[in-house]
Amino acid sequence: MTASVQEAYERCEAITRDQARNFYYGIRLLRPQRRAALCALYALARRIDDIGDDPEQPAAEKAIALARVRRDLANLSTSSDAVLVAVGDAARRYPVPLEAFGELVDGVQMDIDGRRFASFDELAVYCRCVAGSIGRLCLGVFGSRPDPHAAEYADALGIALQQTNILRDIREDLGNGRVYLPQDDLDRFGVRLELDARGVLADAGGALSALIQHSARRARGWYADGLRLVPLLDGRSAACATAMSGIYRRLLEHIAADPPRVYDRRLSLSGWEKAGVAARALTGRAG
Repeated sequence: MTASVQEAYERCEAITRDQARNFYYGIRLLRPQRRAALCALYALARRIDDIGDDPEQPAAEKAIALARVRRDLANLSTSSDAVLVAVGDAARRYPVPLEAFGELVDGVQMDIDGRRFASFDELAVYCRCVAGSIGRLCLGVFGSRPDPHAAEYADALGIALQQTNILRDIREDLGNGRVYLPQDDLDRFGVRLELDARGVLADAGGALSALIQHSARRARGWYADGLRLVPLLDGRSAACATAMSGIYRRLLEHIAADPPRVYDRRLSLSGWEKAGVAARALTGRAG
């Protein structure tokens, strides 16, 4: 590995350590080469996500930035950008499905367009783009024992994590003009999403709480499918996947147990709780 490539990986690891507040607990359980590769993939995924979330950029400029990412992915071998250099090297070392980044770009474009979802099936397509893609990228670095369904399991695990994110961020997303809960679920439970004068999610009759618990039950099914990937992985990769998913599963259970906890804040686990989940994952126990 040349000095410039090493520096590129170090830059990506610094980005991941600073910004991947949940994922890094799992990523750091990997052996150095795989950890470096996954940090490179995370750094580029984070760059793509940040384009969609930038409140200062008009939608048209965001679309231009996403188009630039697509061009960059087609020209990795000639790039001098540290993140792209590291991604290019990781893709040479591991069977990374780079086309998954294109799916992530598609999903972020949905955010920029203000896409709403009539049904859970429509939402699942979005989740597959923005999170299933990350699951498949991780699988490229992890490797697995031969199984025709391995990529499907990785996809499902990413979709499960994204459903958790959606439930955690209902209030924040609504404040930004985004709604990810499917309209047919909102209608079924009689929920009209709105913030009261204090900026707190309104839920006078408990309908939103019931909808969140219903959504949590559905997400558990996706976790169950996705975690079928873990036995196909080597020990360290299994620990990484178990830790990352375990943190989000624990968060999901906190939300399901007391939905109003997300009405006025962005709920998160403590550092000690995350570290405990990671430690159990390293010993082969679920979070």
